Amino acid sequence: MKNITCIIGTRPEAIKMAPVILALREDNNFCVTTFATGQHTDMLRQALDDFNIIPDYNLNIMRTSQTLDYITSSVLTGVGSWLDNHPQNMILVHGDTSTTFAAALAGFYRHIPVGHVEAGLRSHDLSLPFPEEANRVLTDRIAELFFAPTQGDADNLTHEGISREKIFITGNTVIDALYRILESKQGVSEPEYLLKAKNKLLILMTAHRRESWGETLRGICRAVIDIIHSRNDVVFLIPLHKNPVVREVFRECLKDYESNIIFTEPLSYSEFVYAMNKSAFILSDSGGVQEEASAINKPVLIMRTVSERPEAITHGTGILVGTDRERIRDEALKFLNDPEHVKKFLAKNIKPFGNGEASIKIREALRKYFEI
Repeated sequence: MKNITCIIGTRPEAIKMAPVILALREDNNFCVTTFATGQHTDMLRQALDDFNIIPDYNLNIMRTSQTLDYITSSVLTGVGSWLDNHPQNMILVHGDTSTTFAAALAGFYRHIPVGHVEAGLRSHDLSLPFPEEANRVLTDRIAELFFAPTQGDADNLTHEGISREKIFITGNTVIDALYRILESKQGVSEPEYLLKAKNKLLILMTAHRRESWGETLRGICRAVIDIIHSRNDVVFLIPLHKNPVVREVFRECLKDYESNIIFTEPLSYSEFVYAMNKSAFILSDSGGVQEEASAINKPVLIMRTVSERPEAITHGTGILVGTDRERIRDEALKFLNDPEHVKKFLAKNIKPFGNGEASIKIREALRKYFEI
């Protein structure tokens, strides 16, 4: 039996790693440990609850106004100390967070093979997204196995000199998670906080990235106000990120538009999936939302200047609108005012991020690696 530890720190990692944890648990060849760093606390726990997963260990590192230095050093020493006392055949990390890089480094220091789930995504700009692009690149330099969601991601890795034999194209595990939730939550009643959106058009909006903090985030809020002035029949659902740097800007800038705004605490994943389905379209700077929107054929306006998921733009349902107030407003109004624009956009109906079997493919790749 091979000891595999899946290390997660944030809400998106929890959602995307959950199907992998569940798939590995179904195979008696693997002894699976779920290790949480607690880079997020409530949001991570909330995400795992939807999949009935309880971490076996939790560093609980999160503290108010935590810095990148603090997160990285705490994860590196905490995971390292645990690995010293719990020998593993492999650790699995996900994506591009500080937990991902620091945990991978702890494994590398101990000659423990690292499997990188969602490997190979690139914006080719270390400052966008920050610090995620650097975290992902650095993790890919020290990993042993690479689970790339798309052919383009695999090509990025081979161009960087990584052996093709170590790369497995799997699709993205968030699609596995999404389909699992859609199947389990059929017939769920509408949450009360959506009552304000009754007989109105719902727009789901998320924004939290570090490069958008400050004046950029305020510009995004001004675009929301412009849209409300043009179409008073819309309601924005905005789940507020726990970071006070983000939530205080939203509350301050949009306080005079309460009739068209629904603020909530971070939604559970099942609630978030429900909200995506109910939305006319989505405004977001999230990477995962770009993938999920493609899977359910929902338009998403990507509020970033560059995306490491180009498939969402070239084949999926995404439009890269940047963070410019006027561009966000104008593209949103196209979807609200021009039904033919919506029909043409959704006619693509291409799902570039997989069919919901990524976690099974990862499990089979691990079986191959260990010659099981």
